[in-house]
Amino acid sequence: MTNGKRTMLYGKGDVFVYRTYVPNIKGLRQIPESSFNERDNTIFGFNCQIALKGHAFLTSFTEGDNSLVVATDSMKNFIQYEMANFQGNTAESFIKYICNRFLDKYAHVDAVELTANEMPFEHVLVPTGTAHDKSHLVYKKSRNEYATTTIEVVRTGTGNKVVKHTSGIRDVHLIKVSGSSFYGFIRDEYTTLPEAFDRPLFIYLDFDWEYENIEDASGANPEKYVASEQIADIANTVFHELDNKSIQQLIYKIGLRILDRFPQLKNIQFKTNNRTWETVVEEIPNAKGSVYQEPRPPYGFQGFEVTQADLKAEKEKEAAEAIQ
Repeated sequence: MTNGKRTMLYGKGDVFVYRTYVPNIKGLRQIPESSFNERDNTIFGFNCQIALKGHAFLTSFTEGDNSLVVATDSMKNFIQYEMANFQGNTAESFIKYICNRFLDKYAHVDAVELTANEMPFEHVLVPTGTAHDKSHLVYKKSRNEYATTTIEVVRTGTGNKVVKHTSGIRDVHLIKVSGSSFYGFIRDEYTTLPEAFDRPLFIYLDFDWEYENIEDASGANPEKYVASEQIADIANTVFHELDNKSIQQLIYKIGLRILDRFPQLKNIQFKTNNRTWETVVEEIPNAKGSVYQEPRPPYGFQGFEVTQADLKAEKEKEAAEAIQ
């Protein structure tokens, strides 16, 4: 915790927990950019990191007094055994449940912060007569993007309170082979980068979003729940549609589309890397395309937050331009 300017916390990382046959999430709001309408929770698995915070732990640091220390191995066991008592079907409701249970169990703990990174699995396809369909028994570990969520719950005089929450998705890797550019930037004695009017653009994206009302993340009302799969589908669609002039413009437009589709979100936050390939052979005789190699380090990155205020301003601008 912060005691004045002091950081004081301890916890456990790489706490893996899996539960099978958690109820699926159904009834999600449908959006044009995504066909995703149900999350299969047959394997409900996470890699968790938990941190306990509280002034009561000060003497464990200063005097080696362990009388109020909850062993990190106990934290691991707590998460894994309490998974069996969990009644919901979203990561957000799971980690909120765990945080509250910790505070209920250990009265000297002031706050609990928990992050859960999804361990995604996909159906394998098996023959069903003349076609192939999803197996509901065999799954394969996904190597693609994964959902993540973080919640911090603190003890107050009137009960437990969520003071921090983000949901997100990590390691989205997208390559657009044409339809991206980057030109018009400052050129001076330090500039060696050529302008690009049509380049392949390879980007890594991490997203985080916050709900206006944390209860919408519980999944109790599926219409209000925002699935990470839908967020990724919006990013894919906007990248496909937009003749983007920079990564900055791209993530702004993605953010606006997300907030337009899901007004229950307060904001959408981006961390992106530019991993665009380097050209080896620009023109190939009698063939379309070029030859590229992996980019050399260092790499460029961007960070940006798009808010509902940005969306409102863009809509007011569009309305004013339509009148002219």
